[in-house]
Amino acid sequence: MADYRSDADDRADAEGVSWRLKLVIAALVIVAIGVVLVTNRWLTERFTETTRNRAELRLALYSGNMISELQRTSVVPLLLAGDPFLVDGLRSGSFAATSQRLIKVQSEIGVASIMLLDRDGRVVGATNRNLLGTTYRTQAFYVDALRSNDTVFTAAQRESGGFDFTYSRAVNVDGKAAGVIAVAVDLMKYERAWSGFQDAVLVTDSSGTVILATTPQWRGLPVAEALAVRDPPSAIGRAIQATADWAQNPPDAYVQGQAVMKTEARVPFRGWRMMTFTAYDSVRERVNGVLALEIMGFAILLALTFYVLSRRAWSRSLSFQRESAELRLLNARLQREIAEREKVQKDLAVAELTLAQSSKLAALGEMSAAVSHELNQPLAAMKTYLAGARLLLQRRRPEEALSSFQRIDDLIERMGAITRQLKSYARKGGEAFEPVDMRQAVSSALSMMEPTLKSKVVKITRTMPRHPVMVMADRIRLEQVIINLLRNAIDATKGTQNPQIDLLLSQGETVVLTVRDNGHGITDLENLFEPFYTTKKPGEGVGLGLAISSGIVSDLGGRLTARNAEGGGAVFEMQLPLHGSGKDQQAAE
Repeated sequence: MADYRSDADDRADAEGVSWRLKLVIAALVIVAIGVVLVTNRWLTERFTETTRNRAELRLALYSGNMISELQRTSVVPLLLAGDPFLVDGLRSGSFAATSQRLIKVQSEIGVASIMLLDRDGRVVGATNRNLLGTTYRTQAFYVDALRSNDTVFTAAQRESGGFDFTYSRAVNVDGKAAGVIAVAVDLMKYERAWSGFQDAVLVTDSSGTVILATTPQWRGLPVAEALAVRDPPSAIGRAIQATADWAQNPPDAYVQGQAVMKTEARVPFRGWRMMTFTAYDSVRERVNGVLALEIMGFAILLALTFYVLSRRAWSRSLSFQRESAELRLLNARLQREIAEREKVQKDLAVAELTLAQSSKLAALGEMSAAVSHELNQPLAAMKTYLAGARLLLQRRRPEEALSSFQRIDDLIERMGAITRQLKSYARKGGEAFEPVDMRQAVSSALSMMEPTLKSKVVKITRTMPRHPVMVMADRIRLEQVIINLLRNAIDATKGTQNPQIDLLLSQGETVVLTVRDNGHGITDLENLFEPFYTTKKPGEGVGLGLAISSGIVSDLGGRLTARNAEGGGAVFEMQLPLHGSGKDQQAAE
């Protein structure tokens, strides 16, 4: 009975928690919706008013700058109409220095351009010399200036759509109009300045025609046509437009289908008016930023509520997930390590086979070069002796012919010795160690390197003890190390004026063979004996010779070291244990 009551209490507690959770969530959602709606309306009105005030301030600034430019330029024709220099030019018909005079005035006053036209409407002086000789007798600024005794302002539309604004005034000579002075007003620069802002700006004349606008397509059109509303292309577009404008005040106008805020002011000049159109995007962005923060705050509060009400189950589940994830990561890490170790073992086995094969091929290459060089001379001599024996037999001198055959037989024996040396290189070295005289090993290596030494013209000096220097080693592999050291020394002396290699064999507690060259030295001593490390150009070496040699010397119980010499060049030292028989022999001597 007690157990039954406990289960019932647990179910009641769970139901109470569930209802409380639902009430809390519902209350939070209602409060969030109310706060978002109130905040949206209040911020929209506030940011809209702020944006409108800034637009009106910019409008006043734009209008003031434009009126200042017009007033400053309107005085220039009055001043130039009474200029004695220009009047004398029109009276005498001499205009050689007129353009220079106008250019000077332009630089002093800072107007766009100035033209002086004679009675026939022909340009006789201009700040733009390319206009000299052009006729404007039918243009409004010229005709109106001749008909009036005051300064005339004209706005003429170009074929490209823009407008030219000009102040003109007649120049009187002896009481009669002898020409016209025309000063252009550059109002297009304000269009370019306005285009750098987000607002769309236009200026209309007294008839409502757009004469200045940041959108070139508006020029020359009535305001109604320039601002014609274009409906969105589909019902989906209209829905998006309605959704975007749901929370803001009704727009003042639409510019190319986009809701904008319109600001208008009268320009105190010939009935002109200026309008600016500011998009609501900035208002909407600022409002949406605040609303996003509010919604994020309510979301965080709701998440914290969920966490507080269900933290025990959530933390337990999180703990299980974390442990499961850690186990999966550990398992994956172990599998990767096992796979990497297997791959490394396979790579090591392949590398060992490759190194062994490369070592054998390098040794066979050196031997092949030596054998090829040694066999060429006996073959040439045999050919000569055969020719001589044939000639002696033809002359019936068989005794002398037999001596030639004996010499051929000696040459064949020599060739056999050379081929036996090649066969000894073909077998696998290192299987049987034997006492080896280091002096003979050095001599054998030099004989095998003879073709290379002759082709490179390298001076070789040898310093050897008179008594045998015995070590326990595999003769083939020992000679291979010496060949590799000689080859590296020859390569190091490339480009040296007098290449020289010194071989020094000494005997103490150990046997030391020193190979020194006068080449360029060693740049990286740390990685010198690493496999595939080389400073040679591609195709000249793969970086295995010194690595193989270091391994062979280690197998023989010795050590191979390298350093840079004080006077330049590199020094390699091969140290090997001294064989006991060598010590006895030295003592006997």
